[in-house]
Amino acid sequence: MSLPADTGSGSSPARLVCLSHVFTDGMPAFPGDPSPQLTPLATVEREGYTAYRMHSGLHVGTHVDAPIHMVPGGKYIDDFPPEAFTGPGRLLDVRGRSVIDEDTLAGAVLEPGDILLLLTGHSRLFGGEAYYRDHPLVTERFARALSDRRIKALGMDLPSPDRYPFEVHHLLLGRDILLFENLTNLEALLPVSAFRVHAFPPRLHAEAAPVNVVAAIG
Repeated sequence: MSLPADTGSGSSPARLVCLSHVFTDGMPAFPGDPSPQLTPLATVEREGYTAYRMHSGLHVGTHVDAPIHMVPGGKYIDDFPPEAFTGPGRLLDVRGRSVIDEDTLAGAVLEPGDILLLLTGHSRLFGGEAYYRDHPLVTERFARALSDRRIKALGMDLPSPDRYPFEVHHLLLGRDILLFENLTNLEALLPVSAFRVHAFPPRLHAEAAPVNVVAAIG
């Protein structure tokens, strides 16, 4: 999905590309987490208005992890300023790789404050058991290289960059590098030379939050 955005400056409007899954009742959740519920409380036909109740963990669908998720004494979502959730985007195409190691950064241009998005192609399995069971993994060396380059956030079309004991989570979140998980539609950015990522969550005093990640092109 892509939409034009009026910048109000008189220049050509940016094109907005949605990189988030739709949040639906009963959508897949990380193994062990409760299934999310969107329950209708009222309908226009019956009560004259529509209202839903949402009951869900915070790691369902496209979401952002804050340091307190894994780091004792770490920051909560609401501890970050708005600037933490937007920045220049970079896309790294790592399709076909089951392990994403430091060598995949060869030739990549990364500046401090960038938001790096990993395109693995794994989002095509979203909704099935294999999505959580057989996803590619990010190595500690890769994560350390990102930390050394002082990126702002890492996003991926994966449910997680790693598995227990979650060394990559600890390393990146321990340095206040946010994690955007369960992205989709990253292929739309392949022909794009420059874009900006906007991923503002609700201001929850919690370890994570749902987020609508959008790439602004132009």
